[in-house]
Amino acid sequence: MILPARLRPLRGLERLGALEWRATDEDPQFLINLRGLLRPPHLVLVVDTLGGLVETAVYLDTGSGFSEAQSVAFRPSGRLICRLSLGRMPELRRIRLDPSLGPERVRVVAFGCWSSVLAGAVVRKLNRDRPGRGLTRVQTITTTGLETEHAQSGREARRYRETAEHYADVVAMAPATRILDHGSPEPLLSLLVPTYQTEPAHLDDLLASFRAQPTGVAELILSDDGSSSTQTLAWLEAHRHAPGVKVLRADANAGIAAATNRALEAASASWVALVDHDDALSPGSIAQLAGAISSRPEASFFYTDEAVTDPNLRPVGYLLKPAYDPVLLSGVNYINHLSVYRRDRVRALGGLRDGFQGSQDYDLLLRYLEGLRPEEVVHVPYPAYLWRRHAVSFSTSAKAVALDGARRTLAEHHAREGRPAEVEPALLPDLHRVRLDRQVEHWPRVSVVIPNRDSPALMRTVLGGLERTDYPSLEIIVADNDSADPGTLALYATETAGRRPFRVVRVPGPFNFSRSVNTGLKEASGDFLLLLNNDIEITDAGWLKEMVSCFRYPGTGIVGARLLYPDGTLQHAGVIVGLGGLAGHWHGGKPPTNWGPMGRLAVRQSFSAVTGAAMLISRACLEATGPFDEAEFAIAYNDVDFCLRARLRGFRTVWTPFATLVHHESATRGSDVAPDKIERFRREQNNLRLRHGTVSYSDPAYNPWYDLKGSSPGLRALDALPEPR
Repeated sequence: MILPARLRPLRGLERLGALEWRATDEDPQFLINLRGLLRPPHLVLVVDTLGGLVETAVYLDTGSGFSEAQSVAFRPSGRLICRLSLGRMPELRRIRLDPSLGPERVRVVAFGCWSSVLAGAVVRKLNRDRPGRGLTRVQTITTTGLETEHAQSGREARRYRETAEHYADVVAMAPATRILDHGSPEPLLSLLVPTYQTEPAHLDDLLASFRAQPTGVAELILSDDGSSSTQTLAWLEAHRHAPGVKVLRADANAGIAAATNRALEAASASWVALVDHDDALSPGSIAQLAGAISSRPEASFFYTDEAVTDPNLRPVGYLLKPAYDPVLLSGVNYINHLSVYRRDRVRALGGLRDGFQGSQDYDLLLRYLEGLRPEEVVHVPYPAYLWRRHAVSFSTSAKAVALDGARRTLAEHHAREGRPAEVEPALLPDLHRVRLDRQVEHWPRVSVVIPNRDSPALMRTVLGGLERTDYPSLEIIVADNDSADPGTLALYATETAGRRPFRVVRVPGPFNFSRSVNTGLKEASGDFLLLLNNDIEITDAGWLKEMVSCFRYPGTGIVGARLLYPDGTLQHAGVIVGLGGLAGHWHGGKPPTNWGPMGRLAVRQSFSAVTGAAMLISRACLEATGPFDEAEFAIAYNDVDFCLRARLRGFRTVWTPFATLVHHESATRGSDVAPDKIERFRREQNNLRLRHGTVSYSDPAYNPWYDLKGSSPGLRALDALPEPR
């Protein structure tokens, strides 16, 4: 027997027909309640897109509600057929089906089947009758223990949570042993490995990983720095003539920089990479790099992602990196391994410098990248390097020395680029804050534009914070939208009569955030223009100097702040374009000590967009980009649209955690999803998708292996390796 199962729309869905629906927000949901007498042993769910591809997710509730731990996120498809063996999951109470990540039109149906034969027949028929309509995926779920068990192709479908499993699937996509013809008898890449008292087991692992690469494309140069260990020396001697391997010996220990430079001089390839003696290469690393070098001949530098491993080289974590960002690099060496340099450029720079022990790679990297154009620096989103994390590495055992070297090379780098600065600890003490604000001799005028309607208590708070702000040249412009509250009008009169520049401009009519902003900006005289919500609470006197000083990063047109909710959790730590098919604040709602991947939330970095609740804009950027869009983005996403338009004109958007404010979000205008505003909100969502292609947008601040469904990145499966970027 086959019977339709009842799908109840929970949210974000508009019915178009008997089986057809349109998703109206970024998280549409159906519910299937399994409690009752007529529970079939098999359930077949079908999600059929009416154009393009959809990403569907299924959540299982066994009594504790829905959670990511019991969910399956399916890869994009034109049709998804998901078969659930309910008879093997007696504890399962409810199923939630999220048919898409965005405003797709879909056909959704569910069948209950009373035998496995019937269920199989339904699946086979559905799999046959969609010729020419795009990719069909057939998946089976047989257990609620999704973190450990799937049947048939369920493993392909799962939302990945364990690094080792995800890593195994990623490297399986890469050509690991294919012979590559790079048009030269010499190797393409020389791997420079300084050794000193290295355990033979670590050298065995490194050599095995090298031998797994394509033959003849790379050479392995082991440069020993005066080891006295008989085991190390015996291993090096035994492998002196191994194919593709060069062994160099020094009589005395001279340090890692000297050992690496000897390997550099012996390198015969036109590209070189630095490898630590206790680490290893992933399968496919050299093939991926060779392909990237071939496809990007204009590039001078490549870097990859990394897998963090336990002492036995089992992956336990990732360093998944953004595209090239010199602002982020000034706070943390996020590039690290595996970095590939042009040999001749490294030699011209003198190789590694002594005196930066523990941070010699960082020092070389900063010197090497100086003068390169952004398009010459390429990120290869592949975990090409196995970084063995253990307690005896130099950066762990001599952290203070490594930190001192990192901060000295950062200070020298900024001085060479004409921005001399002191370097201090960041919000995480092991990372860095370049104090650009201490080198500013003349602070330019900042015009503060505050949209407001009534709300005297909020206005007193934000104006009081500006009074306490340690910035010498401010003017305040309130863009007032028909305030009638006597307290608000009295506050305006008092401020207008005060000593600091203050005035009110009128913005009559229905509230339109973009119109309020534009009206205030037209009155502004400052070199920099600060958009500040009236529900912002200022708690740090130096926040604005920090934001203004960030414009010393070349090309910067916009600077955003770190915002906390009143309870101290994160509200804004940068906007990722593409989250939920639109754009969203990553790590929103997390504790303030949640520092994100590689500690990124503790340092400055570039984003595609930041929130307009506290956004500082240069006049040059405003004049090039144009005003906020009053017609298409009256309330929502106007800040994202402005930042993306500025990016298209060559301006950088910087976010800094060293300017932290409290945001009482939407305290005056309420929620964007209130009934009287939902249609406008949906319309502006669609405007963002159409104008900026957010459904397929690849945000350079985000790694392609991160999930786009939630605000905190989790690992996701892809059908193919991402392209170099």
